[in-house]
Amino acid sequence: MDIRIILNGKKAALEPVREAIYRARENGRVDVRVTWEAGDVSRLVQEACAEGCRRLVVGGGDGTVNEIGSAMMQLPIDARPELAILPLGTANDFATACRIPVEPLVALHLAQTGQSHAIDAVQANDFHFINVASGGFGAQVTVNTPVALKNFLGGGAYTLTGLVQALNFIPYHGEVRIPGLSSQNDVIVGAVCNGRQAGGGQILAPNAVIDDGLLDIVALHSFPVECLEQVINEIINTEEDGEFVKRYRVPWVEWESDMEIPINLDGEPIKSKKIRYEVLPEAINLVLPNNCPLITPNL
Repeated sequence: MDIRIILNGKKAALEPVREAIYRARENGRVDVRVTWEAGDVSRLVQEACAEGCRRLVVGGGDGTVNEIGSAMMQLPIDARPELAILPLGTANDFATACRIPVEPLVALHLAQTGQSHAIDAVQANDFHFINVASGGFGAQVTVNTPVALKNFLGGGAYTLTGLVQALNFIPYHGEVRIPGLSSQNDVIVGAVCNGRQAGGGQILAPNAVIDDGLLDIVALHSFPVECLEQVINEIINTEEDGEFVKRYRVPWVEWESDMEIPINLDGEPIKSKKIRYEVLPEAINLVLPNNCPLITPNL
């Protein structure tokens, strides 16, 4: 299939990427557009749509994937081209969880020959994302990236140091609303997951899939120091809802508080006192390998 690559400008000079593109052209037309400054991705997506491009390839990391996904969500659903990923970031959390090959030539072969699957996107107020949003302590961890704190987010990768530091963190008080439930909570960290991992390989929602029309929510509520061992056990046990670690699978969730909470949407930092996350089912047709674990198995 003919493809058009929208390539993060910082990656355009990488020799393995250039070589892979030249070789991919042996199997079909491969056009390349390179970003230079803010706003280029949106403009290039609009341009591709206007020119009848049927399959786009995003070349970059999780932030670039989020940027192109957000740009595609501005198009009418029947006008959105199929999307493939050429992982070129440091973490490539979304692509890794999807088992999209990291080697450029293999990734481009998948982009040219693979099947697309309708996946969900998530709307967060006026923003969109396709992988994970984190809020509170988690958003600060993602932005600042101290190792001990970043590990605090990972399923099975929690550290005692990170939890102790969390004890000294002032939680965010607010109201959480999901279908059929509204409650006041003191939240240290929360994650709204469409995909499974973020923060450089930290598994947040090990059972999430990207085509079920549901969000996987995990939230760590404020806890006393004497309950530290219990909290660790609740974090490790990803199958059950605990006293301090709450897990939900819902089509939408709302958070509202009197103070702004820092939020990270697939690498895009925002702040808000009130935010609603809602699944947009089957929003993007994404090219995925046959062994992708984030797709609901055919029964």
